[in-house]
Parts: sequence; structure tokens; C-alpha cells
Amino acid sequence: MKNTSLSPIETVADVIAQYLDDIGISVIFGVISIHNMPILDAIARQDKIRFVPARGEAGALNMADAFARVSGELGVCMTSTGTAAGNAAGSQLEALTAGSKLLHVTTQIDLEFLDQNSSAIHSVPSQPEMLKSISKNYFRINDSRNTIKILSAAVSSAISPPTGPVSLEIPVDVQRSQLRYPSSIEIPESCRISLPENSIRELSELVKKAKRPMLWLGGGAQNAGIEATELLNRGFGAVTSTNGRAIVSENHSSNLGAFNMTQAASGIYAKSDLMIVVGSKLRGNETQNYKMKLPPLVQIDAEDYQGVRNYEVKKFIHSDAKEALQKLLELLPKKLDIDKKFHKDIEQARSTSESKLLVTLGPYSTIAKILKNTVYSGLHPWVRDVTITNSTFGNRYVKIAEASLGVHAVGGGIGQGISMGIGAAIASPKSKAIVMIGDGGAMLGLAEMITAVSENAQLVYILMNDQAYGVIENIQDNHYGSRRHYSKLATPNFSIFCKSINLPHQIVRDVEDFQGSIDKALKAKGPQMVEVDMCSIGPYAEVFSGPPAGAANNKEIA
Repeated sequence: MKNTSLSPIETVADVIAQYLDDIGISVIFGVISIHNMPILDAIARQDKIRFVPARGEAGALNMADAFARVSGELGVCMTSTGTAAGNAAGSQLEALTAGSKLLHVTTQIDLEFLDQNSSAIHSVPSQPEMLKSISKNYFRINDSRNTIKILSAAVSSAISPPTGPVSLEIPVDVQRSQLRYPSSIEIPESCRISLPENSIRELSELVKKAKRPMLWLGGGAQNAGIEATELLNRGFGAVTSTNGRAIVSENHSSNLGAFNMTQAASGIYAKSDLMIVVGSKLRGNETQNYKMKLPPLVQIDAEDYQGVRNYEVKKFIHSDAKEALQKLLELLPKKLDIDKKFHKDIEQARSTSESKLLVTLGPYSTIAKILKNTVYSGLHPWVRDVTITNSTFGNRYVKIAEASLGVHAVGGGIGQGISMGIGAAIASPKSKAIVMIGDGGAMLGLAEMITAVSENAQLVYILMNDQAYGVIENIQDNHYGSRRHYSKLATPNFSIFCKSINLPHQIVRDVEDFQGSIDKALKAKGPQMVEVDMCSIGPYAEVFSGPPAGAANNKEIA
């Protein structure tokens, strides 16, 4: 319960602005428009919440998504109705895939014309259906008297497991309608999933019999790091999805990390007699399209549908990851009776996987090693767009210190890294975000670099520039007789572009110069760009042509 002692607030827009501040929202990302102007005017007048004006709705929602992932708080994005809400759809799909805690406040035309296909300005047929398809949940405020109640329900839904983006529509005339702020409000809380204690007790018996028990940790287990680490200390081994990295330390000797599809990892799976999958969908791009052989599976997940996805499981436990693993630990001995060679085998498998990966990188192994040391030791948020460099080493070799510091496009869509970097940087003011992007994806979000400059975002863009959709060309070479249609790109001169927007720029044409450039960029204030000229440096030692099928070496590096 929070008491309020402000002067009377007169409109729904004022109430929304004050409510968001009262529940702890510090930043909102968005684009101003005629239909959301009442709320944004109220936010500006109250001057309590920082508003970050993006150059487009897609970028704004990516920023809010990354802010939520790094901060652990609710991310908030503000868009307008119609085309504006549609512009954010791809970014919201990414947030849905990642399970981000996100509130998308969008708007609607006046109630008088709503849902009538009236062709009013900014109206769009079936906007609620579009939003429902890309949201965990959907709400609309049609009556000013329900404003606080619906706001609270939307926030609670977004932060309750399984977390995900929630859309809230507010017609513009409702925003302007009169409403006084209540004398007190309830702070929304996460709803709890009841703990299935009998199922966990049955699981504990399976664990006690296992000689080589494994955890597969996904993004849904990020709240269970302490418990997962204790399971490793008692005898478990671990492997992670790319979205579950650093839930247990990436330096733990019993953690394979995200080297989940290598030949060495398959050798570990083949000898394991139990794998508990916690908060992971076991997605196709991390299981060789579900053909990778896994040990007998038990799945723990807050999303009840997970038990019928992709792999047959011996047992499905519908539960919050942290509570389930806490209860499991209570039922297990302090040390499990495991195969004495188990942990050594895992340690060797990771070492082998890393070594084989570095061989495939050729000259880029130098960059990979520098980033591995820099990102981890500096506690930097490590933000990545979909690029060859990320698919090869960014997603698995470059270590992150905490699970919240890893941000990448889980859904596989290119062009989101520039904006995600801004959200991550704002969420982590004590350590500069390092943001790896490609020239192809950069074209989709280039305007948001202006936002980075305007907001003085503390980040470094590492632009891997091969003047093409590199992975597409590799696939064309492998499977389409080297017919390179539509993959070559005309890219700007980034030095000139950066100068035009006051973004400091360096270019690296020799990998031996990368260390000095990244050090200089990290020491400088504000946003920086380090462009890596891949055309000058040359190709990888082995071709990467996309997970999970393609060149033979992809089994090792994808």
C-alpha cells in the first residue's frame, strides 16, 4: 500500500503518469503522437519519470525490452495507435520470445468511433487482435473509473510468471477525461504458482538414483541462480541455452555453458542418466531442430504448455523455477552419489568445445579472446544483434558475469541490437554496455544511433562490417551454387555518418589494433563506435552458414 499526498489530479492521463511513478517506474521509452500526447504531457509536467524519445516505435520497444532484462524491473514503452502500434510489433514478438517483463502502453481513437472500422485518423481494424497475438495479455481502459484497477492488472500480469509483454490500450478521449487520484494504491505484485510438492518429491527420488544428473537452464530460470549453483555444488552438471547463460557462473567447472550442440556436449548427454530442464523451450536452433539426443528429461517451467513441446518428458512440473529448486534442495543430501569422472568430463568437454571454436574463427579469435576478458572483468552488459560473430562466438565464448547482463535477439530477428544497447546502457549506468552489431542489421535501426547520442547512452557499438548479409552469402555458397542474389549491401561510410551525428568513431583494419580501440572507447564518455573492417581482415577459417544445419563445422560452433 502506498499513500499519496499530492494535490488532486484531474485527468486519466495525470493518474497514469502518477501511478507509474508510484509503482517505481523510472524510465519510459516511446514516440510522441497526437493520440498519446495527454499522457506524455502529464509525464513531462510531473517531471518524475525519464522519457526517452526514440526515432521509431520498433526501437522504443526494443529499448524497453533490454532495459527490463538488464535492470530486472518492468520495462515500459509508449506508442500511439494504428501504424505506430504496428511498428512495434516485431520488437514485441522478440520480448514475447524472451519472456521480458514489459508493459506496452498504446492508445486508441475516441470511444465514439472505436471498433466501428470508421476510418478515423490512426484507426486500424482489429488492433486488439494484433496486440493479443504478440502479447502475454491484453487490456483496454474504456471507462475512466476502472483506470487504476486495469493498470494494476496489466502490471501484475507482466511481472507474474511466465513473464511477458502486456499491451494496454487507452483511447485518447479517455486519457483526457476527469479523474482524481486515490488517497492510496496497492503496489502490484507477482502472482504465485502453487508448488507441486508431490511431484518434486518424486523428482528428488530420481535425482538420488542418478549418477550423472544434468541441469539445462533457460531464460525462465534466471531467478534461480543461487539454487542452481547449489545443485552443481552437490553434484549436478549444467548446460544452458543462450538465454540462460550465467545463471550459474560461466567459470564453474561443472558448467558447459551455451556450448550445447557441440560433439563434446553430445558425449556428455550420452552418458547422463537424468536431465532437468528448467525454464527452457529447448528451441530448435539449440537442439539441431529437436534431433539432438538428450538424456531422460524432467521439465520445470512456469508456462504450463511447455510439457508438450518438442521433446517427450518423463515428468513435467508446473512451477516457478526458484521455488521448485528450493524444495528439491530440501529433499536432497548435501552431496549426491555421482560418477567420480562426471565433473572432469564436463570440464574437458567445455575446454574441447572452446578450443575447436577458436580454430574456426581464424583471425577473429583475437577479437573473441579480447572481448571474453573485457566483458566479464568489466561487468559490462553484453548486447548482440544477429550476426555471424554472435552466432559463432558471441553467444557462447564471450563470458558474462551475471545472467541479467546478457542481451541478444532471442527470436533471431536482425536489426534490434542498436536499440537494445540503449536500453541496456540506461539500465546499467555504472558499466558501459558493449553492443555487437552487423552492417546488415544496422540498416534497420541506424536512426536510433541518434537516440544514443541524444541520450548520452554509455555504450560502445562494435560494428562488424563485411558489406553484405554474410551468413546469407555463406548459405547461398553452400546450398545454392554460390548464386548470391540480394545479399550484397550498399552500406554508408560509417565514419562520415558518425561524424554527422557526433558519434565518435574508430575503424579497425587489423585485429591487432582491436584491443587499443576497445580500451579507448570504454574509457571515453558517452556512446562510441568501433568499426571492424572485415573486408580488410579477411574471412573466418571455416565458413558459418547458419544453425542448426549447414556447413559441417556448424555442429561445433552453432
